[in-house]
Amino acid sequence: MKFSLFRIVIAGAFLSSTFSVAQTSVIEKIKENPKVPFSYAELSVKEGGKWEGNQYIGGTFKNINQLVLPAEHTDHSYYIRYEGIGLENNQIGYRLYLDWRNATDIFGKKVNTLALPEVGQDGFESYHHDAPWGQDILKSGRTIGIGSYGRYDEQNDFIETFKVVKNTAVKVVNEKDQSYAAIDYKGWKTWGDAIDLQSKLTIFNKDRFVKVDLNLSNTISGLCTGIVAIKNIPLKQGISKNKKWAYIATYGNQTETKKDDNLGMAVFYPLKSFDKYVRTKSTHTVIFKKVKNVSYYFLGAWSLEPNGLATEEAFYQDLDKKLDILDKTNQL
Repeated sequence: MKFSLFRIVIAGAFLSSTFSVAQTSVIEKIKENPKVPFSYAELSVKEGGKWEGNQYIGGTFKNINQLVLPAEHTDHSYYIRYEGIGLENNQIGYRLYLDWRNATDIFGKKVNTLALPEVGQDGFESYHHDAPWGQDILKSGRTIGIGSYGRYDEQNDFIETFKVVKNTAVKVVNEKDQSYAAIDYKGWKTWGDAIDLQSKLTIFNKDRFVKVDLNLSNTISGLCTGIVAIKNIPLKQGISKNKKWAYIATYGNQTETKKDDNLGMAVFYPLKSFDKYVRTKSTHTVIFKKVKNVSYYFLGAWSLEPNGLATEEAFYQDLDKKLDILDKTNQL
């Protein structure tokens, strides 16, 4: 699926000055009607400080709409709040690291109200611990987490992320029934020639899933997605009746909460674009054929959500229903 992305020509600084109107009004509207289903995308960076090497010292966080990553930025630069873009609805939250890791993480929610605007405001470690709203529940480590994307290096049995990119630009948009982040990677180099990749991650005001649309400037082998492989948690796979869609999924005590809780994770992918499944050391990996564009879905489901999918049976019943919907309509 093709989509139109913004074009940014000024590099090295964020470009939005409308956060006080656009982002604040979205937040206020959601908080005024806390029981109404919502979706929300967020990007927040520091202003008023300064760069010292690869770390941003001082400053306060402000929500913005778009950004070209500064050349100094990397992991743990303390520049972007919770280190990336956030996606949230009543049931769940996600964040994608806006650095070389490019992994997607899960924020488990114990409330059905808006949480992201407060996450990470009091420090980069706070959201790893239990809070009234919930917490970061997935340890993605050196993987792509859940549903993110990279390139599988078959020779070294490894997923290459975004260590070499000429520049990365991101935009967040909040609409009536959906919210999304659009990311434009220029000059992504793994091996061979560098390419451009455009991604769009959309969360809706319903359910737990995120739709991912990827568009590339040229076809490449090894484009992939997947789920972090947690020790002793088995993988399950499902295929739709008409063999149009499939999923990989895991369920069990695979959170970092150190509680007796369970997490289900799944990726739905179109079989027409599917090449093969590979289990690397750390990731259950879906590898796509040589394509210029592909769309797929991922989701997480935490047993401690209010009115959530609290059992393995309920989780897989939900996945099978979604597989049937995809089989018939090609979209969730």
